[in-house]
Amino acid sequence: MTSEKQTQGTVRVLRHESEILKNNPLGDPHVRDLYVYLPPNYDESVKYPTVYFLSGFTGRGKMFLNDKGFAPNLPERLDLLIAAGRIKPLIVVMPDCLTRYGGSQYINSSATGDYEDYLTREIVSLVDESFSTLKNKNSRAVTGASSGGYGALMLAMRHAEIFGLCASLSGDCYFETSLLPDFGKAFRAIKGNPHGIVEKMWNEEAKKGKHDFDALNIIGMSACYSPRGADFNLPFDLETGEIRQDIWAQWLAHDPVRLVEKSVENLRSLRLLLITAGTRDEFNLDIGAKVLCQKLRDFAVPHLHEEFDDGHFNIAYRYNRILELISQNFENE
Repeated sequence: MTSEKQTQGTVRVLRHESEILKNNPLGDPHVRDLYVYLPPNYDESVKYPTVYFLSGFTGRGKMFLNDKGFAPNLPERLDLLIAAGRIKPLIVVMPDCLTRYGGSQYINSSATGDYEDYLTREIVSLVDESFSTLKNKNSRAVTGASSGGYGALMLAMRHAEIFGLCASLSGDCYFETSLLPDFGKAFRAIKGNPHGIVEKMWNEEAKKGKHDFDALNIIGMSACYSPRGADFNLPFDLETGEIRQDIWAQWLAHDPVRLVEKSVENLRSLRLLLITAGTRDEFNLDIGAKVLCQKLRDFAVPHLHEEFDDGHFNIAYRYNRILELISQNFENE
């Protein structure tokens, strides 16, 4: 008598106490839940490739499990793709890098904490120790959308010895067209009190203004790109709104477009580098993708550039294409 094959994967939750996030400047939790998808018929005698999914600004791994009326969540999407033979069985890791300011951009910062180290020095080893994974860079991918796409690029640029495949979906880049246009909206909403906006956003009963989220986004980026010790510098004057060119230069130093040149060796070592964005992206990230890909061509970095007819939001269906490409390019030994 043979047992019936499973068609659904399982989600395991690992509660991890981080030494790296302990005593972080915001007092954010250092004990966090790590959500890990295991494919149907997971077998510890088999070694599986892994995909690290990074959530967007104000998101965390648990949000990939959200139930939706008209679209599958991430585990359901994976089940469907595996059942259809469109991707190979794999393990998916959904980390929590949320901060009080809305996000970490998956980089180290004195104002938020060392989330880049948290992922690369703690989470990867935790996953490899806890599950039956292929423990080589060419069987480990990183992907995400928006800020998650930015994080995927940063990890690939800086840690290609860990992640051998990268797919950025509408990832932040070319800050002149993606972030600079929101400075005016953020200035008006902040009204000289950036920490007041943060308090308001965490108060569920507080009435939110039209551009309060834009303000939080700029505050969150400031904490990552222009930290000042445990605080941060905004890229504009709080009284006039005039751009502070010295702070703006600090931001630009974190722009993937400007990081290509110093990351060429790592980028060329990737088995897959996918840059994709919708042609109607509300933050002009399709423009950013074009500029980034031109820079990649300038330095002869192999990559794929794909556009699709959509905006920035409700584009999780694009993960089908991303997962297929990742699955096709994994090293399976």
